[in-house]
Amino acid sequence: MKQIYADKYRQIGLKIAYYRKLRGLTQEELAEQVGLTPAFIGHLEAPNITKALSLDALFDIAAVLEVSPHRFLTFEDD
Repeated sequence: MKQIYADKYRQIGLKIAYYRKLRGLTQEELAEQVGLTPAFIGHLEAPNITKALSLDALFDIAAVLEVSPHRFLTFEDD
């Protein structure tokens, strides 16, 4: 992951946390439904950790959360 995109990855993680909580899911439940580890989801959502993710993972998370993937890719600084 390029450092210049760190803020964008943080924003994606915060949006994942927002929509996960909106759906009433725990990190463990989301991880299980997506096929990722709870630790990976935790790292994505943590504002002090910059964790890259693949588009496949993002699309899977969006599908489970019933959110269009573009919602994760609209950034405040755009």
